[in-house]
Amino acid sequence: MDPGTHPAQPPPDDLPRLLLWRWRRNPLRRRSDLVQAWIALGLFLAVLAAVPAAMFLAGDAAYRHHLRTARHEAATRHSTTAVLVHDAPRHPEPGSEEARQTRYPVDVRYSDAQDRTRTGRADVLPGLPAGSTVSVWTGADGRLTDPPMNGDQIRSRTMGTALAAALAVPLVAAAVYRYAGRCLERRNLARWHADWARTAPRWDAYQ
Repeated sequence: MDPGTHPAQPPPDDLPRLLLWRWRRNPLRRRSDLVQAWIALGLFLAVLAAVPAAMFLAGDAAYRHHLRTARHEAATRHSTTAVLVHDAPRHPEPGSEEARQTRYPVDVRYSDAQDRTRTGRADVLPGLPAGSTVSVWTGADGRLTDPPMNGDQIRSRTMGTALAAALAVPLVAAAVYRYAGRCLERRNLARWHADWARTAPRWDAYQ
C-alpha cells in the first residue's frame, strides 16, 4: 500500500447494512447476535427516555441543595468594611481589561460580627494604597470568606449538575452494552469449545 494512501473505507451506502447486520437473516448470524441487537435497541430507547428524566431529577435536587446552601450562607455570613494594611501590588498594564479583572491578595484589618478587630487576607484591585477600604465577608467564625451564593451561581451550578447527569446516562448505557457483549462472547466461546469437544473425536477418526 502506498504510504500516502489510507485504507479503503466502506461506501456510504453500505454503512446502514454494516450497522444493522445483526437484524438481517443470514447463515452466519448467531442467536447471540440478535440478542445483542435487541439489547442495543433497548438501551438506545432507554437513553432517549432517561436523559430528560435524569436532567430534571438531578437539576431539581441540585437546585434545592444550592438554594438551601445560599440561604444558610446569607444567614451566617456578615458583610463589613476592611482597611488595607499595606499597598496592593500594581498591575503590569494599568487600565487594561486584564487589570480590571485581576485581584491580588492583601492583608486587611476588619471587625467581625462581634466587633472584634481581626486581620486576614482579601483579594483586592491592583494598585490600592494602604488605608483604602474594601468590602469583605466574614463567616460565623469571624474569618474572611466568600460572599453568599447568588442566583446566577445557583443556576450555573444547577445547569452543570443537570448536564453531568445527561452525559452520565449514555456512558452507563455504553458500559452496560459492553458488559453484555462480553458476556455473550464468553457464552459463544464456551458453546464453541463444547461443540468442538464433541466434534474433535469424530474429526480425528477421519484422519
